Amino acid sequence: MTLLLFLLLVVIGIVLLARRRLRGGLAFAIIALAWLFFAGCGPLTAMLLGHLQAGFAPDVAQWGKRNAIILLGAGTVRSGAGAIEPSLFANGRILRAAELYRSCKATGADCKLEVSGGDAMKLQQAEADVYAVTLDRLGVPRADLILEARSMNTFQNAQFSKPLLVAYGADKVVLVSSAAHLKRALLYFAHFGIRGDAVRGDYVTARYDWLPDSGNLAYADLAIHEYIGVLRYHVYNAMGWNAPRVPEEKPTAQTPT
Repeated sequence: MTLLLFLLLVVIGIVLLARRRLRGGLAFAIIALAWLFFAGCGPLTAMLLGHLQAGFAPDVAQWGKRNAIILLGAGTVRSGAGAIEPSLFANGRILRAAELYRSCKATGADCKLEVSGGDAMKLQQAEADVYAVTLDRLGVPRADLILEARSMNTFQNAQFSKPLLVAYGADKVVLVSSAAHLKRALLYFAHFGIRGDAVRGDYVTARYDWLPDSGNLAYADLAIHEYIGVLRYHVYNAMGWNAPRVPEEKPTAQTPT
């Protein structure tokens, strides 16, 4: 996204210069270079990330009686050996979710860990199933895992989690994701009447340098993707394209069998 915008500005500048519109061409060239350097050298990327990630803690202050920790998927990859594994950005989320589960269980409360994510990468295995293997190795019992393996995006994470939370009867919900993703996730989950604590599984920062850095450009892309997701949500709501809002309610616990 960052490089695409840079190239677009450069192309516009070249076209204007070719048509002998020197001022316009030079203006677009300067804007393109400024965009590349401010994002690639750190300042713009730091500003974008700072707003997205502010206010999210790595822990939960207080647990309820029936707690649902929702781990949001971050993709899967096929390794060189052919195995399907969690992606790079998923590992921090998985580890944090496991830590929260242990913290919750230590209070003596009822705790479930929901893993939400389908086969978005088209690797013939849902994120929920892949992450469950790692969580099992981290000591989370299968009996306390709730797998939601249909969702293909964050909006569906929220949509398909709603009935699972109602069925479980959670009185406290905790969302676990990357810090940069949580603002958008909270917005989507609130659309379906799900409100809870947001806990970050990872936190990224820009690296200040004199020359554009590829890592900064990648993080700028990440931030822009999140801002576009928030904007798209509001546009879709205004156009009536989103699923209807679901009012917030207190779910009723099922009688154990």
